[in-house]
Amino acid sequence: MNATPKPVVGVDTAKNVFQLYTVDKQSGELICQQLKRPKFLAWFVNREPCVVGMEACGGSQHWARKLKELGHEVKLMRPKMVKAFVPGNKNDVADARAIWMAAQQPGVKAVAVKTEEQQAVIALHRIRQQLVKSRIAQCNELRGLVGEHGETFAVGQAAFDAGLKAALARLAERLPSFFIDTLREQWEEIAKLTERIARIEARLRAWMRQDRAAQAIAQIPGVGVLTATAAVATMGDAKAFRSGREFAAWIGLVPAQTGTGGKVRLLGISKRGDSYLRMLLIHGARSVLYHAKEPSKWLQGICQRRPSNVVTVALANKIARTIWAVLAHERTYDKDHISIRPGMTTTI
Repeated sequence: MNATPKPVVGVDTAKNVFQLYTVDKQSGELICQQLKRPKFLAWFVNREPCVVGMEACGGSQHWARKLKELGHEVKLMRPKMVKAFVPGNKNDVADARAIWMAAQQPGVKAVAVKTEEQQAVIALHRIRQQLVKSRIAQCNELRGLVGEHGETFAVGQAAFDAGLKAALARLAERLPSFFIDTLREQWEEIAKLTERIARIEARLRAWMRQDRAAQAIAQIPGVGVLTATAAVATMGDAKAFRSGREFAAWIGLVPAQTGTGGKVRLLGISKRGDSYLRMLLIHGARSVLYHAKEPSKWLQGICQRRPSNVVTVALANKIARTIWAVLAHERTYDKDHISIRPGMTTTI
């Protein structure tokens, strides 16, 4: 006999006000209720286990963990997938109803519920990313300011430090001291950003030494500290994906499609999902492509047929699939491993 399906509750979360939407399966009564933040969890305490649908937005991971502790099943969904179920005007009730409807659709992929530790690792990556952006912006500003006085130097952080030191020494001979002092102070701020970035990377390395999953995928060519820690923390449970291709599609490393009348045309990569993890995988693939001492036969063959950027994305896709295989099957990376579909045999 088929098990009775769990009731579904759609929740539109906010900072202080939560809108609930559900239908009682026995009486058919429509329950559309607004709760304040302190009373939100209390509403679920004595209720039978149900499926709680929510948008994957700020604070949703915290509430998902709390609801799972109470015995409920949580389905986090991307806001883009929920938006399709809002037919008219947008308000809290319409959003909660759309979430309730989307949570019952089998084609709407759920976002993994992460642990607090995984969220903390992702937070480190986000802070580091902002520090890197700030450092690049300030370096470019200094480049422009000294460039106005005829000083230029090569691209790169090392070239910037060496070039700026020499440029300031030359400019100090003919420009006001207050201007040179201000440039030096700005340069010191950039050095502080570099130190903060290095400390965050050291913390990520320390966490990776304690996490078996991150250590396992760090053996894959093109996967370093940043990619390994970001992949483990972002993916959550690898077994939530049915295959490596589904994981690669979730990151946006597969072609988008358009078609009508039975004719399907493949476009560039879809760029869906986490753009930060996708960027790390592509940079890692580019590093393998340029620095591999003994490239595989697959890589050599595709390099002869496709442009370098296409090869880079294809290799990033393969790295993503390998990451999923290592984590989902809980095994170590083996460069000579040959994947065999169930039911197939090989001959030597």
